[in-house]
Amino acid sequence: MSPTLELTEANFEETLGKGGILFIDFWAAWCGPCRAFAPTYEAAAQKHADIVFAKVDTEAQRGLAAAFEIRAIPTLAVFRDGILVGQNAGALPASALEELITQARELDMEKVKAEVAEHQAKQQA
Repeated sequence: MSPTLELTEANFEETLGKGGILFIDFWAAWCGPCRAFAPTYEAAAQKHADIVFAKVDTEAQRGLAAAFEIRAIPTLAVFRDGILVGQNAGALPASALEELITQARELDMEKVKAEVAEHQAKQQA
C-alpha cells in the first residue's frame, strides 16, 4: 500500500483541516518528470510518517489544479497548519525534498500566522 494519500476535491478541505505538515504533489500520468519524481516522493512519505504526503492527479482533479494555478508539473505545494508555506515546480532530487521537509518542520508558525494576519488586515483596509 502506498503511503501517499490520493487528494481530490471531495477530501481536500478535510485533509487540510487536520493541520500539521502536508505536502501535495500535483502530477499527471503522461508526465515523464512526474513519473521520475514519484519514487523519490514515495520514499520520503515512507521515511516521514508524521507528515501527510498527498498526490493530486491534475487530469482527474482539474478544479484543484486550477485553484493552485498549476502551470507546470510536477509541482509540490507545502502546507503547515492549513497555511500554504511554499510551492515549487519541477521534479526535485531526494536531497532537495529532504531540505524542504526540514524547512517545513523548522518554520516559526507563530511568526507565519502573524504575517498572514497582517497581510489579511492590509487587504481588508
